[in-house]
Amino acid sequence: MAKQKTAYFCNSCGCEEPKWFGRCPSCGEWGTCVEEVVSADGAIGRKPKSSGGVRWSHAGVLNLPGQKEKAHRLSEIEATEESRYDMHDAELNRVLGGGLVKGSMVLLGGDPGIGKSTLLLQTVLQLNDRKVLYCSGEESAYQLKLRANRLKPQDQQENALFVACETDLDTIFAHVAELQPDILIVDSIQTIATDDLESSAGSVGQIRECAARLLKFAKESGTPVILVGHITKEGSLAGPKVLEHIVDTVLQFEGDQHYMYRILRATKNRFGSTSELGIYEMLGTGLRQVSNPSELLLSGCQQGLSGVTIAAAIEGLRPFLIETQSLVSSSAYATPMRSTTGFDGRRLNMLLAVLEKKVGFKLGQKDVFLNIAGGLRVSDPAMDLAVISAVLSSNMDIAVDGRTCLTGEVGLSGEIRPVSRLEQRILEAEKLGFQRILIPDFSLKSIDHKKLNIEVCPVRRVEDAFRIVLK
Repeated sequence: MAKQKTAYFCNSCGCEEPKWFGRCPSCGEWGTCVEEVVSADGAIGRKPKSSGGVRWSHAGVLNLPGQKEKAHRLSEIEATEESRYDMHDAELNRVLGGGLVKGSMVLLGGDPGIGKSTLLLQTVLQLNDRKVLYCSGEESAYQLKLRANRLKPQDQQENALFVACETDLDTIFAHVAELQPDILIVDSIQTIATDDLESSAGSVGQIRECAARLLKFAKESGTPVILVGHITKEGSLAGPKVLEHIVDTVLQFEGDQHYMYRILRATKNRFGSTSELGIYEMLGTGLRQVSNPSELLLSGCQQGLSGVTIAAAIEGLRPFLIETQSLVSSSAYATPMRSTTGFDGRRLNMLLAVLEKKVGFKLGQKDVFLNIAGGLRVSDPAMDLAVISAVLSSNMDIAVDGRTCLTGEVGLSGEIRPVSRLEQRILEAEKLGFQRILIPDFSLKSIDHKKLNIEVCPVRRVEDAFRIVLK
């Protein structure tokens, strides 16, 4: 068997060097050096170590070890419903698309201390019918036991969860071969390394190599693998971008550490929708699922306060009623400030330009601050009408009726554009006791408002909305 060796390549131009380099001698780029495994004859790419045993293709054909999989006609491949594991967590199941798919690979990322390990450990402690192997490279077994005792009483903990504090990939596979788990969790992928590469754990080459071998194991054995990933200070997942490409699902666990709410959203999902999200509340005993987030996102103290409106938004398939807060004040500097929390700052600048150009409100010399209450970050364009109403309410110091909510996208000409899933938004507002909702006039035909117990006010332009909410 030929001896394996490594070489260093430039991610930008592909230049090969026998030693590590900071700046590529060919193209001059910095920080593009990655380590790759090469064989003795110079062929790039090594066949990863197999997890052993026979392999089954997706077409149901038996493949012996070392045997290449044959190409099949598309019509010959059996396409059945994906077999999923129920995670006993309604929010997590929703984001995954109905459960954890067998043979899938899930990457969970988030800020340090946001609760990634707590979410996974809390979930697997409930899986009494599944054998789970939790491989931790960051915490000791004693630390995991203390956390487990906090999340679930010791007398209720089943023996289906196995813990291995390992950072060597080959040792992890040895534990897998011995236990044959139903689910494998690796926390985190940046701490795992293999002896096939000389670089340290967390490097680009180690992350790519370890992830590729874990993916091969998941696809061949049908065992789902969940990876925990670190993120950079910019908020993106650390490591090579290929890590996000090879996994089946990328989950982002978000939230402000100063708030109690945590949001789990899918940025990539091959087995479900990427628009779904789950909401949790961080408590001393772990994460609590929030089944009705609208009641928690509304403070209930906005009566009589200017600059506060209620927006009927949609995130994924779920309607939310979100409190939008704004503060407009005279600027003490030559350049006014524009600050947003939980909302796109560029979209706020566009809405302020619409107000000044089409409605005639001069906000060029005023500071504008916008906050989405509860630490939630939303991207629904139907928030526009509530945002501009909150801005004008603060500017004119006139309170908006707290029993009124708004939904609608604002166009560059000042028109209120239609929004999706309007009936769901109206029913959510009605369920929470609101008496009036402002909707785009163009969407009125699709709504049978005679059966509703809430007043529906169609508006065509932003001026029409202001006459209703600011009177």
